[in-house]
Amino acid sequence: MSDRDPLSEIERAVDVLGDQFGVAAGTVPTDVVDQGDSFVVRADLPGYDSDDIDVQLAEGHTLTISAEHTEESELTDVEFVQRERRQQSLSRTVSLPEPVTESETSAAYDDGVLTVTLPKATADDDGTSIPVN
Repeated sequence: MSDRDPLSEIERAVDVLGDQFGVAAGTVPTDVVDQGDSFVVRADLPGYDSDDIDVQLAEGHTLTISAEHTEESELTDVEFVQRERRQQSLSRTVSLPEPVTESETSAAYDDGVLTVTLPKATADDDGTSIPVN
């Protein structure tokens, strides 16, 4: 009998492939496009529902995308010898090169692709002028 653990070997192979293609296991592959007046971030999240996805923007320039999905099969009147559940969670943090207007951001999820549109902050977004009487 061999001391080799086939699951460990598969995990090691996935890590090597991820390193070669620039995407580590457990991260979300993303594209960030500068469209002049806004940034558009596209993230591949196949197999998730929109309710599984969380998008957060911090400090006006740090976008965090995370997704978590748990899949369980419902079988009744069955005596299990073995039961497996699938749980998958991914996350990715993207630092944007310029601040964005948080109140005008939007996100859409269609066919496994999340698209987040983040309008760039203008000079007017630097603060509020308070007149002195």
